[in-house]
Amino acid sequence: MSRNHERIKILYEDNHLLGLFKPAGMLIQGDKTGDLSLLDWAKDWLKNKYMKPGNAFLGLIHRLDRPVAGAVLFARTSKAAGRLSAQIREHEIRKTYWAIVQGSPRPPEGESKVFLKRAGSKSILTGPHDPSGRAAELTYRILETWGRFSLVEIDLITGRHHQIRCQFAAMGCPVLGDLKYGFPYALPSRNIGLLSKRLCCRHPTKPLDVVLDSPTPDDWPWPPA
Repeated sequence: MSRNHERIKILYEDNHLLGLFKPAGMLIQGDKTGDLSLLDWAKDWLKNKYMKPGNAFLGLIHRLDRPVAGAVLFARTSKAAGRLSAQIREHEIRKTYWAIVQGSPRPPEGESKVFLKRAGSKSILTGPHDPSGRAAELTYRILETWGRFSLVEIDLITGRHHQIRCQFAAMGCPVLGDLKYGFPYALPSRNIGLLSKRLCCRHPTKPLDVVLDSPTPDDWPWPPA
């Protein structure tokens, strides 16, 4: 049985926001598996901490894929949820990821812009004239190399479904363990080498910036075996 709930960390909390570290392998929201999700865990944690008689409100602002670890931000009030959603629409929330990829992207630092569309549970490349395609942009730089692998820091400009996984696979550099996008083998954990490292936003009610900085997980597979 997974003990991911024991690895959850509180990164930030106030009356409007809750920032958490999500372990890889944990759902962010419940699904048909019935496995414990980060959202359900967080609602229970708030209810118990503040001895709330009913269910605690918690707004899901963004998502992380199940095999991905890292920083996640929730809204504790409807006002915060609305204002953070507006920041996302305006691309004002800044998200930085670390990815362990096969090979080395070329150039070692740069920008990638493609068009993606959904195809079942995946995203695939398409062209600018495809009405179902959406622009996907990011910048990246190699932090370190180890044998056949690179540790890459990525700043998202857009936030498309599986964007990093699809774009780096298209560069010939799939994410470690990501069978869905062409990596040749799975990790024993079935997770992948992708981490939501940092998230920055404007506080919804105060004149300050909120920064969630994820710790590096104990099982982070760098350097690769």
